[in-house]
Amino acid sequence: MDALISILAGLLALGAAIGILRSFGPRYRVGRLLTAAPRVTVAEAVALARAGRAVYVRIDGRIDSEADFEDADHRPLVLRRTRIQAQRDGRWTDLEVVREVVPFEIREGLDAIAIDGESVAEGLVVIPRESVGVVGDLEDRAPDDLPHDLPARVVVEHVSSVEHAIALGVPTIDPSGQPRLGPGRGRPLILCTLEPAEARRILAVDFAARQRLAAALLFAAGVLVLVGLVLFLMPFPQKPEAAAEVPRSGAPDANGTFVLLARSVGFVE
Repeated sequence: MDALISILAGLLALGAAIGILRSFGPRYRVGRLLTAAPRVTVAEAVALARAGRAVYVRIDGRIDSEADFEDADHRPLVLRRTRIQAQRDGRWTDLEVVREVVPFEIREGLDAIAIDGESVAEGLVVIPRESVGVVGDLEDRAPDDLPHDLPARVVVEHVSSVEHAIALGVPTIDPSGQPRLGPGRGRPLILCTLEPAEARRILAVDFAARQRLAAALLFAAGVLVLVGLVLFLMPFPQKPEAAAEVPRSGAPDANGTFVLLARSVGFVE
């Protein structure tokens, strides 16, 4: 019984940990894909597109564009996303999202593949620039039903044409006949300008406490299941009185057995 209780408790801890990890939403999935997606060269991605093979892959290279635009610091940008958010019930909620994107590609040596920048959503992983204040600071850009003292922030995420990037997606041929990387196979298009380890840290920055709790539950689940299996495989201890039990009348020792047998056949009375 103790083994069964321990195993069940371990499974419950495992279920709770999985539930916490799933609560991270698409950001957790993006971090997992950054680690798991197979890496190919840009040339190989182009070959996959031309062969019509829908494979979700990762490519690395330099961003390039002939249509980049400058920001206030004169950086040549290919994509900029500006989020206006308010904090409700401890979570940041988008009030407004503005996206600016121009055609761009990822280049590796002489090989290049276009990126479907319009499809980059939760898969954009960069170092965000934040300006924090209250809803009242947003003036006309804030909904009228929000308290003016509610925490608010403006988050700007951008990608420039001088950066090295990682992109994950499915290579296809666009309507113009050119290779392009976009979402597919039920997975998002991911564009990341950070190393994978740093990207995972950025993705989990709002979930640090829950991440630690999930790790603790996973550890506890492993320990509980292991203890349960050990208890289950251990032999049951024999009761001391059973091992030392002395035969009673009707269950005699060797000599008594001979006497009973002799009486039964009439040799002795």
